[in-house]
Order: sequence, then structure tokens, then C-alpha cells
Amino acid sequence: MAKAYVEETKQVGSGAIANINNILARIIAVFAASGLSVIGAGAIIGIETYKAVILAGTLGVATVVEKLARGFLDDGKLTVSEINAAFTAVDKKVPK
Repeated sequence: MAKAYVEETKQVGSGAIANINNILARIIAVFAASGLSVIGAGAIIGIETYKAVILAGTLGVATVVEKLARGFLDDGKLTVSEINAAFTAVDKKVPK
């Protein structure tokens, strides 16, 4: 069990700061990926492009933040596997 924890820590770096930086960078990527995927759809149904991007990006980020919060509520800490699971919830191209 201890070995698995050490390996998880090595993937992201050590400490809470590394986890926070990882999460923030990935949240920005979620916003971009979710927002950019709806540019064409917003134009088709008559929604202004920037509004469609903001809406889709915010919904993607909200999904990730909810999963992270649920993982934290479970035991008061987030492991790398819980963080990765939260982000795969919005990445449709990840093989399952």
C-alpha cells in the first residue's frame, strides 16, 4: 500500500502545491476543451460565440470541481488517482 502511494506522488510531484498546480492547469485545459468544442453549435442555433464558449467551459469545470469535492469529502484528502478520475469524467476520448 505504501509503495502505491509513493508511486502516485511521484507522478505529479511531491506535496500539496504540486497537486494544486496540477489541478489548476488541468481545469484551464477543461475550460478550453469544453468551450472550444461548441463554437460551431452555438452559431447554428443563434447563440453568440463567446456566450456558448463560456457556458460550455463553465459546465465542464463545474463537473470536475464537483467530482474533486466528492473525492475530498470521502476521506479528507485527494489522491492522484481521484484527481485523474475527476478529469476523465469530462474527457470523452479517454479509453475506458
